[in-house]
Amino acid sequence: MSEKSRKKFLYLNRRAPYGSVYALESLEVVLIGAAFEQDVSLAFLDDGVYQLVEGQDTAGIGMKNFSKTYRALGDFEVRKLFVERESLEARGLKESDLMPIVWEDEDEDWAEKPSIAVVDKAAMAELIAASDVVLSF
Repeated sequence: MSEKSRKKFLYLNRRAPYGSVYALESLEVVLIGAAFEQDVSLAFLDDGVYQLVEGQDTAGIGMKNFSKTYRALGDFEVRKLFVERESLEARGLKESDLMPIVWEDEDEDWAEKPSIAVVDKAAMAELIAASDVVLSF
């Protein structure tokens, strides 16, 4: 299937990583979609920005920490992660608080490139509008 004919799937992540199944379910669905060669992007807004915060420790809540799985997304050719700037700021977070997630560009001698782009609300709205399928978690 050509790159142009593939539908663009955008997965909106709006909830905190723990306390519900939404974040983990989103990640699992993204990995499945990528395995079927979908054009997959993820967007993190509202409390969803907490999903990408570096150094998560779930020992105190007795849940499995799945945050390191985000670092494997590049291996599945999921390279487009968008974080809403206003959601970060409203929660007292900065881009430097997010875990480094990269992908390797084989055309540039496997140079590591960042997967996360911090965008403003207007750019996020454009991403949503440009997507063929939007799934919200």
